[in-house]
Amino acid sequence: MIQKCSTIELFKEDMKFSSGHFTVFSSVERENLHGHNFRLYASFTAESNENGMSIDYRIYKEKVRALCKKLDEIVIIPGCSEHLVIEETDKSFHIIFNSETMTFLKRDIIVLPIKKVTVEELSNWFISQLTDCESNLNDNVIAITVKIFSSPGQSGSASWKKSRKDR
Repeated sequence: MIQKCSTIELFKEDMKFSSGHFTVFSSVERENLHGHNFRLYASFTAESNENGMSIDYRIYKEKVRALCKKLDEIVIIPGCSEHLVIEETDKSFHIIFNSETMTFLKRDIIVLPIKKVTVEELSNWFISQLTDCESNLNDNVIAITVKIFSSPGQSGSASWKKSRKDR
């Protein structure tokens, strides 16, 4: 029997976040701190059920919006960068790069488990958050794609597919 699949695409006006960041290129070179108004696109491919629906996409809209809100109006620091040292105090973080120390209040940054703050890495982070507990996924979901736009016409994406044995 052939199973029908459908893809729900979400690219809503409020699926966005404004964040500061810098990209580290090497042990001695990084961008200056700057920001972007990021936009997010997400697609969910799922097997259609007997009533003609694949998923209740309201759940995924809420999840994506909550993740965007978590990154909005904050500086993103790559916690897995081999070129940064991150020291935490009671009220602040000291980010050390090539003998420079940048100090941020805790409320102004988020340290993500990524290597660099790029659209590709952010797309992968969103995928990991959406699939972190696969039991939170609708059983019908078999693939997710997330695309992060740092400006119109410029984006990076990541995809996830459920393994055949889990279907």
